[in-house]
Amino acid sequence: MKQDVEIPYGAYWSTPFVRWQGAFANQHSLELAAEVARRELDRRRIDPTRIEYGVLGMTVPQRGSFYGLPWLMGMIGAESVAGPTISQACATGVRILATAYDDILAGRSDSALAIAADRVSNGPHIVYPRPEAPGGAGDYENWILDNFGSDPFAGCAMVETAENVARRFGISREAQHDLVLTRYEQYQQALQSDRAFQKRFMTLPFEVPGGGRKRSAEVLEGDQGIYPTSAEKLAGLAPVIEGGTVTYAAQTHPADGNAAIILANESRSLELSADPRIRITPVAFGQNRDEMGYMPSAPIGATETALKAAGIGIADIAAIKSHNPFAVNDLAFAKAFGIDVASMNNYGCSLIWGHPQGPTGVRGMIELIEELVMRGGGYGLFQGCAAGDSAMAVVLKVEERGK
Repeated sequence: MKQDVEIPYGAYWSTPFVRWQGAFANQHSLELAAEVARRELDRRRIDPTRIEYGVLGMTVPQRGSFYGLPWLMGMIGAESVAGPTISQACATGVRILATAYDDILAGRSDSALAIAADRVSNGPHIVYPRPEAPGGAGDYENWILDNFGSDPFAGCAMVETAENVARRFGISREAQHDLVLTRYEQYQQALQSDRAFQKRFMTLPFEVPGGGRKRSAEVLEGDQGIYPTSAEKLAGLAPVIEGGTVTYAAQTHPADGNAAIILANESRSLELSADPRIRITPVAFGQNRDEMGYMPSAPIGATETALKAAGIGIADIAAIKSHNPFAVNDLAFAKAFGIDVASMNNYGCSLIWGHPQGPTGVRGMIELIEELVMRGGGYGLFQGCAAGDSAMAVVLKVEERGK
């Protein structure tokens, strides 16, 4: 029997995001995610044994991650819970939400944990067997850097897809840098009043596990590896590709971290919610694959699909969050929908706080929910591109229960 699906208010969390080779560089991403989940479930007085289903999103293998979601749920004390491990590049966050949503909608479970964890630092170096080679030498792949550098189908690096979209939409280096400054200023909103916005979903200060008896655990006040910028600094940067428009400042940085959202049917959501008066519902999902080599514009089609499924238009959306690995993403999106690019991404976005891949979209959706709650409700849109010129989008609705 189909049932309503909600996100209980406050039943979600994120770690700080840490620029790669920072405080999480040597943490096993699944073990760290499990430790954080144990802490956060305990803070919310949520019994992990009452969770009936789980979905793990990860895009960078770790030792033992073959065992995926069942291993992670076992580590948090939910030993009876099974479920899939999903990798859909940077769209993984929305995909795990959709997968958990579908399981509850179908009535197979009353609650689900959608959790994503990635460590981009110190990624795997893989040797593939090649028996026919001289001496049986294998093929080598750097999981992170080789895949950043080349899409095996499109035959281009990710930064080249940004340049393609910049040409298609007539986006200059100066426009990208202006937006970088805007996004940096928006992130400062989240730091006001001792990081009050971030503390709505993030436990700060954050103690990094594993300090041991002989040394103190590292404590993070917030995201690590975000550096102040200015128009003067940006003006001195050359494009990554000669003759192009995209500089290193106009793209995000790789990062490490994890984030999670619990979904539940209505009756279970009322039990789990920090404020049952607030009703949060996923309304519609969208997916798209753009022309080969045009990754940053793929969210446009994904958003059109999600809006059509929700039966609303872009003018009905109160708040928009994006995964924007390039400033080009937001500039193209705003042009396509005729909206003010500065109206998107209040309180921060992945362009500024970094990109651990799988968890990136989960944190974006959490921040979107909190912004909508602060606004008093309404429709929200999260959208973001992913490797393979693809994208996903989701429309969420926040409202007072019973209205």
